[in-house]
Amino acid sequence: MNGNMTAEMMQSMSVDAIGMPAMDAMVMQRCIEACSACEQACTMCADNGMADGMMKCAAMCMDCADVCNTMMRMMMRPTGFDMSAMQAMLRACMAMCSACSDECGNHAEMSETCRMCAMACDECMKACGAMLDMMHEAEAV
Repeated sequence: MNGNMTAEMMQSMSVDAIGMPAMDAMVMQRCIEACSACEQACTMCADNGMADGMMKCAAMCMDCADVCNTMMRMMMRPTGFDMSAMQAMLRACMAMCSACSDECGNHAEMSETCRMCAMACDECMKACGAMLDMMHEAEAV
């Protein structure tokens, strides 16, 4: 999903009416986009890793792709928003991205795919961290 479509769809959602705390839609959009990019990079890296015989890396990437997809989908369904579940999932996504980034980082010098995957994981961690920070700020209000 491209950024413009994500932004347009998010603007059409009435998050206030469904009990979602007031949050910056751009932070959420960036997190959705980072999760999507990470899912794609991890899927491609996993496929490449299986071909290169790096099964641990491939498995880690597949798991990370699944977690990023789930995180993205949760953010795209604000009617089911639950603050504690969303925060737990953001932390889980950050942990999985960190583990995958570390594993891919071990192969970054010999694999451009792993290098790019590690970068996508790092960006996803940052975006999830920003989303988590924003949620903590919304709770404090």
